[in-house]
Amino acid sequence: MSSFTTLSSSGSLLLPPLNSTSSTRANVTENIAIEGRNLSFSVKTKQGRTLPILEDCSLRIPSGQFWMLLGPNGCGKSTLLKVLAGLLNPTNGNVFVKRPKSYVFQNPDHQVVMPTVEADVAFGLGKYSLTREEVKFRVSKALDAVGMLNYQQRSTQTLSGGQKQRVAIAGALAEACKVLLLDELTTFLDEKDQVGVIKAVRSSLDSSEEVTALWVTHRLEELKYADGAVYMEDGRVVMHGDATRVMDFIKTRQSSYITQINS
Repeated sequence: MSSFTTLSSSGSLLLPPLNSTSSTRANVTENIAIEGRNLSFSVKTKQGRTLPILEDCSLRIPSGQFWMLLGPNGCGKSTLLKVLAGLLNPTNGNVFVKRPKSYVFQNPDHQVVMPTVEADVAFGLGKYSLTREEVKFRVSKALDAVGMLNYQQRSTQTLSGGQKQRVAIAGALAEACKVLLLDELTTFLDEKDQVGVIKAVRSSLDSSEEVTALWVTHRLEELKYADGAVYMEDGRVVMHGDATRVMDFIKTRQSSYITQINS
């Protein structure tokens, strides 16, 4: 994949059809973990009007990479993530996300439910036919990946917000998910926990070429941990590609906006 995906004059990504049966499309799909094509999402207001939240959004994220989804508050980042997760059905467009996939909520208290760290990470494994030894191995491996191996017997009630987020991520890894969809995990965290969580995700991907992560954030400084980025404004994907170049684009955008205000 080149550092930037080609955009049409309307700003949409020029992608091969999701449903193509050609060998070229099959080879592309093997190396792509997340893809959305021309995704739109609207809601009805109480007055019966249609309010567009997403308009013609397209993105493509390679397998095994850590990407970030950025944009101003209210631009549609979390809505797009929920569409990719299957929590919302798009009004128009097509979605491809490798399975199994896991969505990690912004507030860890909505996801960490068991009394101990070990029990919480093992919670989702109950639906599989695994031996006790297999469960313990998966739990230990997942906790090690997020730097929480020494916390197995700790009560989840004693954990900080960042530690709870890492436990939630470990639970997804224990289920051998291929895709992590992460919704602004550092919003409620102090600076130390922010860095701990983002490094845990980076470490998880570095230790496994099979896991892909898409991280929603509004913090520009977090881009330094990413392989690539998607930038949104007003419900549309504006830029898509190399993280450093996306960061430069956003800084230029911000500088221009400030100049306009002060002029």
